[in-house]
Amino acid sequence: MLQLSKNTREQILDLLKKEVSLAVNELTERLNITHMAVRKHLNILEKDHLIRSVEVKQPMGRPLQMYSLTEKGEQLFPKNYESISVEFLRDIQELHGEETIQLLFDKREKRITDEYKLKVQDKKNLSEKIKELASLQNDKGYMTEVNQVDEHSYEMIEYNCPIYAVAKEFKIACRCETDMFKKVVGTEQIQRICCKTDGDDHCRFVFHA
Repeated sequence: MLQLSKNTREQILDLLKKEVSLAVNELTERLNITHMAVRKHLNILEKDHLIRSVEVKQPMGRPLQMYSLTEKGEQLFPKNYESISVEFLRDIQELHGEETIQLLFDKREKRITDEYKLKVQDKKNLSEKIKELASLQNDKGYMTEVNQVDEHSYEMIEYNCPIYAVAKEFKIACRCETDMFKKVVGTEQIQRICCKTDGDDHCRFVFHA
């Protein structure tokens, strides 16, 4: 990672990763610093080609300057492919067929399920299980967040996908992840309502008690 003047600039990058695009006013409110300070950090990040800005026309008044991450900025976030490359999987698919790909992902799912179950099994309720699951995913670079929607449901957001290149090519990776969540938490009541591989900004899951 580039040697950023940490804290504020890292916070800006994190906010843009989560929200996709933000204006100066929004960043000022989130960071609780002055417009001048925000613009100073934005100028440096833009100069380093980590963010870009576009003008968005408003119904009234001047166009709004919106900031978002560049591809170089996206690369600052974890991309842990666990030694699996898209090319390698393509070769396996060509040599041994679709069934072998299914077996590989099933094996990966079982390995992660077994690993997570050991750490989640002592949690007493759905809330604790989901928070522990999110923590485990966060350790693998998924940049997770959990919100309680109502008395009986929770939302988990994954702002980053460390295996995005693989999942985009092999959608089975997303299905296996959802199945793994169900097995770890111990409920079928889990829905993936958004997915990065479908063009959504983030992956979102809803857990029902």
